[in-house]
Amino acid sequence: MKWTEADIPDQTGRTALITGANSGIGFEAARALAEHGARVVLACRSRVKADAAVQAIATTAPAADVSVLELDLADLDQVTVAAATFASAHDRLDLLINNAGLMAIPKQTTVQGYEMQLGVNHLAHFALTGRLLDRLLATPGSRVVSISSQGHRPGRIAFDDLQSEQKYGPWKAYFQSKLANLLFVAELQRRLTAVDSPTLALAAHPGGSRTNLGHENPGGILNTIGHVGRPVIEKIALQSAAMGALPTLRAATDPAVVGGEYFGPDGLGEQRGHPRVVGRSRRAQDEDVARRLWEVSEELTGVRYTAIDR
Repeated sequence: MKWTEADIPDQTGRTALITGANSGIGFEAARALAEHGARVVLACRSRVKADAAVQAIATTAPAADVSVLELDLADLDQVTVAAATFASAHDRLDLLINNAGLMAIPKQTTVQGYEMQLGVNHLAHFALTGRLLDRLLATPGSRVVSISSQGHRPGRIAFDDLQSEQKYGPWKAYFQSKLANLLFVAELQRRLTAVDSPTLALAAHPGGSRTNLGHENPGGILNTIGHVGRPVIEKIALQSAAMGALPTLRAATDPAVVGGEYFGPDGLGEQRGHPRVVGRSRRAQDEDVARRLWEVSEELTGVRYTAIDR
């Protein structure tokens, strides 16, 4: 079966919060959910770009309820404020899609001083999910979907240099953050299961898709060559963002999913195609590392998942 947007069940009455939803995978997921009746909240850093995305969605879903939540994931204080703002306006959260991300950027740090890719891709989403956990647990059939990447495969969690202070490599930091996304989903699902919660934690990756991700050149000869040749690579090898969003949408809406599953394209190397359950690296299945990363993430963010603390 080739799963497509046509397979998305009616989403009327459901509320979805999607980070980084003003472009790329996040935008296409927001558009598709809005077209199927969901109330969609775009959590974005740029208000201008988010407002433009709302207008774009209105062209295909004019009756949809689509709004903006300002959120800069590089600042955990903003995560706290945004979560409180959302909770004050919405008594339910059916879908939390942790989509926003950075890839292979020059060395930077978050407001709290954490390595930027780990901080935005993992820690901020860990904090946001924890801050909204009560809304998720109170909503029947709720799901958390985190976006990972094939880049998780070479990733390692460097607990002895988690913030890349001793040595920074743009791709190494990215791979670590994407592995962290999968370990987060695995541990979150374990804890949800332990308290018999029906809320599900799932993961997805878009394969090779044409998005804004990776448009910043981190420097170095190989990266510069790749950066210059990117337009040709995109045209020849990458699928559309709408296709890339299908694994996210299937994880978020398919009634048959099982908690902890990971969705990606069904084509060669999982780079293109329609969504199916895919595998993950051995390191992404290491329960001890997942548990340790969870504990470290609690310490770094100050967020505790007390309702499912098992």
